[in-house]
Amino acid sequence: MAYDKELAERISATFGTVPIVEKKMFGGIGYLLHGHMACGVLDNALIVRVGKEDYGEALTRPHTRVFDTTGRVMNGWVMVNPAGTADEDDLSAWVEQGIKFVLTLPPK
Repeated sequence: MAYDKELAERISATFGTVPIVEKKMFGGIGYLLHGHMACGVLDNALIVRVGKEDYGEALTRPHTRVFDTTGRVMNGWVMVNPAGTADEDDLSAWVEQGIKFVLTLPPK
């Protein structure tokens, strides 16, 4: 399964000096910080780890849906359709939210 390489490049450009590790996974690409995935790309959608506390609110935002590729919803994760990442500020905000959540977790 292919993933949107242009979206992946745009995401990579938002990290600045944050020590993100790129890892190919689930037919897409994941971005890990301290061993935890903060966000990724699957097909043409952005995947963001928002955490259980912010999950409900994140799903009310435009262009989002549950992260469910196997018939099992991944609680605490959302998928953002291309329209929700077309604007660089929107993309950066989603990526920052994923990083912010992962920073609350102990390193692996």
